[in-house]
Amino acid sequence: MPEDLAPSLAAAPVLAPNVYDAEPIPAAARQEVERLLASGDLFRYTSDAAPVTLLEQDFAQMMGSTYALAVASCSAALFLSMKALDLPRGAKVLIPAFTFAAVPSAVVHADCVPVLVEVGADYRIDMADFAAKFTDDIACVLISHMRGHTSDMDAILALAGEKGVPVIEDAAHSLGTLWHGKKIGTLGRVGCFSFQSYKMLNAGEGGILVTDDPQVIARAVIMSGAYEHNWARHGLVAEIVSAWQNRLPLYNTRLNNLSAAIIRPQLDELPRRVRDGLRNHDYVAARLNLSPWLDVPPCLGPETRAPDSLQFNLAGMDEAQARGFMAAAKARGVAVQIFGLSEDNARAFWNWRFLGDLPDLPKTRAMLMSACDTRLPARLTLPELDLIADALVAAAEEVMG
Repeated sequence: MPEDLAPSLAAAPVLAPNVYDAEPIPAAARQEVERLLASGDLFRYTSDAAPVTLLEQDFAQMMGSTYALAVASCSAALFLSMKALDLPRGAKVLIPAFTFAAVPSAVVHADCVPVLVEVGADYRIDMADFAAKFTDDIACVLISHMRGHTSDMDAILALAGEKGVPVIEDAAHSLGTLWHGKKIGTLGRVGCFSFQSYKMLNAGEGGILVTDDPQVIARAVIMSGAYEHNWARHGLVAEIVSAWQNRLPLYNTRLNNLSAAIIRPQLDELPRRVRDGLRNHDYVAARLNLSPWLDVPPCLGPETRAPDSLQFNLAGMDEAQARGFMAAAKARGVAVQIFGLSEDNARAFWNWRFLGDLPDLPKTRAMLMSACDTRLPARLTLPELDLIADALVAAAEEVMG
């Protein structure tokens, strides 16, 4: 057992933790927010050293990317990425069928058509279905690393490279995850991240995209709302950006200085959060995998994860038993949702009725009917982790034993 997980000698009784509370915002962020409130300087284009600009510079450096653009949400970043790639109206975009509803929504918002790909019991893209659906009319691949689970990016990037099709990474849940030691979000043409409260960096809302492509960043900056010559505050080469001046629509998805001021001091906290989140996840996963009725799928070989939640499958339970498991876990203070049994769940593809006729995706449907999801933030202590693990194992035993 790691020393930093050792329980205290006089530990008080542990109550079920509130896994939805985020960590406190750092004092440096609160001080900067107070300064901004006193000045009223909330718009990102008031100076060359505005908090949003500094956040973009710091985030790009942290990721090893050439450019970064902070926007209102990860959904906005995905939308702008597709518009910046100049995908034609009606272009087909491959996406995994296990993702949040905002992802196909962003595709629709970009005037494109999502093509849903099967996802297996390990929450990763079924590569046979991916290859079968990667037809010559596919214009873009949008890989959603849902809940931080990385699909076979070697195979995905190889096939996309053969076809000359750009890859966008939805890395909302994967900040800090590595693939062959390289940061997720930097493998494709564009990577998109979230600053929503349940993510590693918390501003309530917000997002950012990174890229090394000067044309993509130029188009994205203008369309994000850099009207007139505000694009110059991004440090971009005038010869590249001026060609798009007044030729692209402005969608006004800018991030404000208050959000950036809240996020920047948290960048220094990210290594600790990644370390502790992985430690906590693996500790609980090992406990759950001792149960014959609970299964946490392993990660792929090249993947080093940065989880802030836990997913596991129910083994051998029918729907009534699965519902009983959720109720038994809740009675013990641990909230669990089964994606396919949670009413109107935005991660169950059959609820994306805004897409019209939906395909039959039996592998994804089967996974969603047994896949459980529970929050597991990095701030949890060993007694809290034990309580969660004990509750889940006991709930399974109550239902099955």
